[in-house]
Amino acid sequence: MRIKKSQWATWQITWQAFLQRPVIIMFFLGFSAGLPLLLIFSSLSLWLREAGLARETVTYFSWAALGYSFKFVWAPLVDQLPIPGLTHWLGKRRAWLVLAQITVMIAIISMAAIDPSREGLILMALAAVLLGFASATQDIAIDAYRIESAPANLQALMSSTYIMGYRLAMFVSGAGALYLADFFGSDIGQYQYGAWQKTYWLMSAMMLVGLVTTLMIDEPEQTRQPVDKPIADSGRFFLLFSVVVTMFVTVLYWTADPNFKAILFQVMAMTEHSPFGQFFWEVLRFSVAVLLAWFVGKGMTRLHLVPTYLVEQTYIVPVRAFFERYGMGLAWLLLALIGLYRISDIVLGVISNVFYQDLGFSKSEIASVVKTFGVAMAIIGSVIGGIFAVRYGVMRILLLGAILSAVTNLLFVALSLIGKDLYWFTVIVAADNLAAGLANAAFIAFLSQLTNIRFTAMQYAIFSSLMTLLPKLLGGYSGGMVDGLGYNYFFGLTSVLGIPVIILIIVAGNKLKQQLTTKPAVITAGFE
Repeated sequence: MRIKKSQWATWQITWQAFLQRPVIIMFFLGFSAGLPLLLIFSSLSLWLREAGLARETVTYFSWAALGYSFKFVWAPLVDQLPIPGLTHWLGKRRAWLVLAQITVMIAIISMAAIDPSREGLILMALAAVLLGFASATQDIAIDAYRIESAPANLQALMSSTYIMGYRLAMFVSGAGALYLADFFGSDIGQYQYGAWQKTYWLMSAMMLVGLVTTLMIDEPEQTRQPVDKPIADSGRFFLLFSVVVTMFVTVLYWTADPNFKAILFQVMAMTEHSPFGQFFWEVLRFSVAVLLAWFVGKGMTRLHLVPTYLVEQTYIVPVRAFFERYGMGLAWLLLALIGLYRISDIVLGVISNVFYQDLGFSKSEIASVVKTFGVAMAIIGSVIGGIFAVRYGVMRILLLGAILSAVTNLLFVALSLIGKDLYWFTVIVAADNLAAGLANAAFIAFLSQLTNIRFTAMQYAIFSSLMTLLPKLLGGYSGGMVDGLGYNYFFGLTSVLGIPVIILIIVAGNKLKQQLTTKPAVITAGFE
């Protein structure tokens, strides 16, 4: 097919859009956002294993990243509360970015100062929790900055460069951190605390990329208005947040007592090894913690210990505004799409490394293909996704990403039948990561355009938390599914899970087009 001269010009303009300042900025902020994640997960896990800790203890540290899943709880603080001194100097978004980035650096340095083989693990756990909390706070501020700093037609490209930076940072803090620790002399049989200390020092220094970027960029126009809330009201609102979170954590802590679980299992006539029983117990604990925290917050509001208008404006108005903007039917449809879009790749991704090991691939082969080549393919996919979303519309590429995610899951059935073959392993990982990168770029642009600019931090935090909630819940049972079904049927099931997503995209796309015609001032044209 011959491309016309006018089409070449259009493609050239699209490529040139990558050179615009807001698009470039998101690459560096994406790097800053992606760096801390693996310092809590895989890199920290290997450090703890080399230090001689048991697997059970190591896995507990993954809870330090729970802040990513519940960041919508304190996102309103980022939207509403000024930071004394910093907000007046830098503006609302940049002040929170600087505070979060400095806290991330402090948390990483604190982790580097602790030798887990000699000192109490409580300090390491507290430092890891601080890192997860600060990193999730940085994500909230970056997401809000991205949406507010540029028009809708640039959001897809900004999402693309954000993912590029994010993936590059994950390579640095994942494979890069392991290479550094190995270079400095630590190994599973010859643990050297100093090697990991130097590695984490260097990782902390890498956060200067984000901090310098934040100090060089401008505050978005939408957030430059002066903060008019009384300082006392802001302080009381922060007190409410602190008390509610303390109640939530306290209930989870006390209900972790095995005696409570044993009593429940006796009442329900179930064994402790029952999968349903374990699931029911965790859901019950979480529900009780949420309910009691809600009662405490409600009681403080009723007693006028916290300004009612601030609670309304912070938590209730953003949610109400979303339903008013899209209407009850379309709003629930969009929320269903958000909650299910990544279900195919996340559920499969939880068990993927175990699958590779079961096929006989070594750790070095998995690291080379998945952590290095796969990351590169994901970056390329994000670039393609951003460009295509600009050229053909977000909804079309969202649909393409859903189809590719479902189809590439079937390739794992083929790999299971082929067995250990490095060539096909590389090809399938490349296809899977390319599809994931494309889908993620379109999905982030989609979420950005759904967000009301008046409630950026709160609404986007809800969306980004919702998009991983159900997939991660199901992913936790992926091992049991494989034991019961086998790999082939399991991969086929994850592919089938993508079919409802495809249907939701088509239906939601048609309804968005109808509202774009009837309410052009409400619905963003970039969805087309």
